Amino acid sequence: MIGNLFIVAAPSGAGKTTLVGELLARDGLIELSVSYTTRPPRPGEADGSDYHFVDVATFTAMRSRGEFLESAEVHGNYYGTSRRWLEERLRAGRDVLLEIDWQGARQVKALFPEAIGVFVLPPSYEELERRLRGRGQDGADVIERRLAAAREEMRHVSEFEYVIINNDLQEALADLSAVVRTARLRYAEQRQRHATLFSNLHLD
Repeated sequence: MIGNLFIVAAPSGAGKTTLVGELLARDGLIELSVSYTTRPPRPGEADGSDYHFVDVATFTAMRSRGEFLESAEVHGNYYGTSRRWLEERLRAGRDVLLEIDWQGARQVKALFPEAIGVFVLPPSYEELERRLRGRGQDGADVIERRLAAAREEMRHVSEFEYVIINNDLQEALADLSAVVRTARLRYAEQRQRHATLFSNLHLD
């Protein structure tokens, strides 16, 4: 049985990480693919849980060995998804969620065209700026770079099957949960998960 692959992307500050965290806390049937990154941990982040934090030399060596399903440079740091871990989990029938940017999403979709893409938008550019400044984690120059990057990132929204506007967290969470549940209700999925029932109903 093959699991579902979900891709969630968003500009920095749109609330993607919070939204994904809430989904994972409520849905035990989906796993987060923990990316590798060369950026330093933010306050409260743990290695192996939020990201696998590595230096540039280690990341470059892994990439040259073909260990990444996708990789990208974002805001001067490198990010990558483990190919082997992802393929093993999908083959085991587990649903997997990738929290990556549009560049990585494009690479993954080229290899897994059945992957389900979700793009999270802020309710306005002004709200996005307010959220970024309200974090208190980055300097003014970093925030300006993130805002400029956000404009470019949001231009790729049409490459995703679903769009969620994160104005209210609970409403956005309900929307994301609906996407996941809908994917699991597709015919091929239900036929695999409930093979005995389909057989008993003579639907084979």
